[in-house]
Amino acid sequence: KETITKSSGINAEYGIDKLSECGFRTIESTSFVSPKWVPQLADCKDVMAKIKRNPNTVYPVLVPNLKGLENAMTCNITEIGIFTAASEAFCKKNINCSIDESFERFAPTIHTARENGIKRPGVCIVYCEVSISGTVPTRTVGRVSEKLLEMGCYEVSLGDTIGAGTPGEIQTLLRDILPALPSDKLALHCHDTYGQAIANIYVGLESGIRVFDSSVAGLGGCPYAKGASGNVATEDLIYMLHGSGFDTGIDLHKVLETGIFISEFLERINGSKVGIAKTPSQ
Repeated sequence: KETITKSSGINAEYGIDKLSECGFRTIESTSFVSPKWVPQLADCKDVMAKIKRNPNTVYPVLVPNLKGLENAMTCNITEIGIFTAASEAFCKKNINCSIDESFERFAPTIHTARENGIKRPGVCIVYCEVSISGTVPTRTVGRVSEKLLEMGCYEVSLGDTIGAGTPGEIQTLLRDILPALPSDKLALHCHDTYGQAIANIYVGLESGIRVFDSSVAGLGGCPYAKGASGNVATEDLIYMLHGSGFDTGIDLHKVLETGIFISEFLERINGSKVGIAKTPSQ
């Protein structure tokens, strides 16, 4: 995550609220993680309290464990994301436990969420080249994803967290795991560190996947993957989808306005190529 020194209240009001007006059905708003490990997200409760919720939009939050869920439940949430990794080294770095230990942590979290009517997607991160421990075998990705679905997650988002994956690698991964995992239970989460995210997503489209994570203006990163840039820019993703004949129901013009505003407010370069092309000349 990026360190933002300006008021996160302004970010919530003019960022998430603006996205709520764009037609998104889902906006992942924050993570209820330990501020010791990710201090940038210490204001998670404050953010959830300040956003103006669109009745047609769901605002899921990430939780690493039962404590995170309990904190999130004080904020009137209806959907959570739980996350693990297909790499033991990355799992240890990201949530401080092994892959199997992460499943043990999820059991009470999922049970409590189910009892309270909260939906549960899962995130299986790191399936391509990993700077921490090398290439992750596709069979491990399949095993972890199947386990998340068995535990009660309705969807698994496959995440290339450091953004080093290529279309050929994504194609190989999906070819190996799709016979056992239906495409309507999968999503893709592609960071754009090496400029491959849009091409990787297109491979996912051709394989039947229809859910993709993105970040307006390409904001974000990964605190445990050195050099990782943000997720694929929402503007670039929507531009590609609309140009390929897909109806997303999202107003690209409003998303562009939001990305331009946030980039100017944070005094950073807009991470969206479409956003840069559409930014009015000074």
